[in-house]
Amino acid sequence: MRFYLSVLAGHRRGVLILLAWSVLEGVPAFLGGRLVGHAVDNGFAVGKPWTGVSWLLVFAAVAVVGALGQRQVFARLGTVVEPMRDALVTAVVHGVLHNPVSHRRLPDASAVARITRHVEVVRDATAGVLIQARALVVTTVAALVGLATTAGPIAWLVTIPVAASLVLFGLLLPSLARRQRDAVLAEEHTAEQTGTVLTGLRDVVACGAEAEAAQDIAREVDHQARTTVRVAWSNALRGTVIALGGLLPVVLLLCIAPGMVARGSLSSGAVLAAVVYLTQSVHPALRGLANTTSTVVLRLMVALRRLAEAAPTPVEQDGKEVPAGTEVTVRGLTFGWSAHAEPVVRDLDLDLRPGDHLAVVGPSGIGKSTVAGLLTGIMTAERGTILFGGVAMHRVTPSVRHHSIALIPQEAYVFTGTVRENLALLAPWASDSDLVDAVTAVGAGPLLQRLGGLDARLGHAGEGLSAGEAQLLALARVYATNASVVILDEATSHLDPAAEARAELAFAARGGILIVIAHRLSSALRADRVLVMDGGAPLLGAHADLLKSSTLYGQLMLAWDPTHSDPEVSRPDGAR
Repeated sequence: MRFYLSVLAGHRRGVLILLAWSVLEGVPAFLGGRLVGHAVDNGFAVGKPWTGVSWLLVFAAVAVVGALGQRQVFARLGTVVEPMRDALVTAVVHGVLHNPVSHRRLPDASAVARITRHVEVVRDATAGVLIQARALVVTTVAALVGLATTAGPIAWLVTIPVAASLVLFGLLLPSLARRQRDAVLAEEHTAEQTGTVLTGLRDVVACGAEAEAAQDIAREVDHQARTTVRVAWSNALRGTVIALGGLLPVVLLLCIAPGMVARGSLSSGAVLAAVVYLTQSVHPALRGLANTTSTVVLRLMVALRRLAEAAPTPVEQDGKEVPAGTEVTVRGLTFGWSAHAEPVVRDLDLDLRPGDHLAVVGPSGIGKSTVAGLLTGIMTAERGTILFGGVAMHRVTPSVRHHSIALIPQEAYVFTGTVRENLALLAPWASDSDLVDAVTAVGAGPLLQRLGGLDARLGHAGEGLSAGEAQLLALARVYATNASVVILDEATSHLDPAAEARAELAFAARGGILIVIAHRLSSALRADRVLVMDGGAPLLGAHADLLKSSTLYGQLMLAWDPTHSDPEVSRPDGAR
């Protein structure tokens, strides 16, 4: 909530403009009853119908002025709501990217849900508060002030019941918020349970667990239904309280006003003005305020709380260290996906210095990409240490780590914008000549010419680009940075062998440390050293040595090329 309010405070000028137009919007509520009273007392009741009509025409003109104020409120709304939404999305994404305990290699579905559900709820609810709740508060206050100045002797008839209903409603809000939150959590649990069962449906059927799975889902659905019913009961009680606050003053007025008119302490016009204020402004405003609070404000509160509970907290900068160099030292690195799971990385020792070129090979699913995640700091090891420039990876200042270590995944990220904007995403300081040099180095020069140069625009998700062309742009993007450690996690899988060899050798010649999660074993032939992963302790060595010492490595090489026997390193013209 503090973050939310601080974002709104950052757009104080827009909020103040909305309030200024709100004052104009509230003019009809303030003057409506008074003008109707004048029309009766000074016109129709004394035989001057045209005077009465004139006052009513003034009332119509005031209504037009109020409509103008309301129109301006809608026109100005986006200047407050959209920046607030962008700030919340940025906060969620920043938290996910900087979460030190995230082990996800797949898209973070929970973060996507928070952005698409909770952030949009906050956005829509904020708009509802600024439009509905704001207008209803302005209307109620304006009507009560107008009633007090027009029919002062009976103002207490309205003030006491309205105040009492608002107090009772305020006391009900915590219960409403709790039940609304319970309903949201129940919905999330139902979706989570259903998604788990459907994702593993084949396993469920294979185990004959259809009945148990159906019971698990039914249990969550029943709980969600109960929470929804409790919310409905709370809303019904809320409606009763507000109805009493809006209708009781009218009943009291009808009981007391005739006697006051007969005694001459109150005019007929003042009574009619009071009726107008109560029935046309106060009661509808109270009912609308209650509905808005339960459907908009409570949803806003629940969504903000869920964002605070679920969004990862960014890593604090205090106590972080700047590494003295760029070497990578790994000792006893072990990682498993759970406490009881067999480790996918076991007792890995590794030393990498600037200029080193390492290839990581092994069967699919053996943990090669997990090594990439551990070395970048995206994932946290179960046991062992990773030092970058002599500093534990989790102690490295995040900004330094993010600029020094670059991971290029298999799926290239290309966004709508110019080629220049895509290439300079990680190096905004790079000049056009730097970008062109990077493109040329990785072999993407012909692609740049085909696209029409750096100013050419790319469509949504790289529309019109092949998967290999998108990978070339991703490679050039990282080549243009100052990253001292580059990890290619099958980042050339959609390139032909010659293009793959050119890109890998370009990064090897660039300097720094290059780690290639091999898609083709030709990557191992180009590397200085090879890390072989087979589910046990990893093996590390030169290609020729591993052919003699590792049965798995020899089998992989023979499967890739049955005629292979020459341990000499292949070059681009002979790469496979």
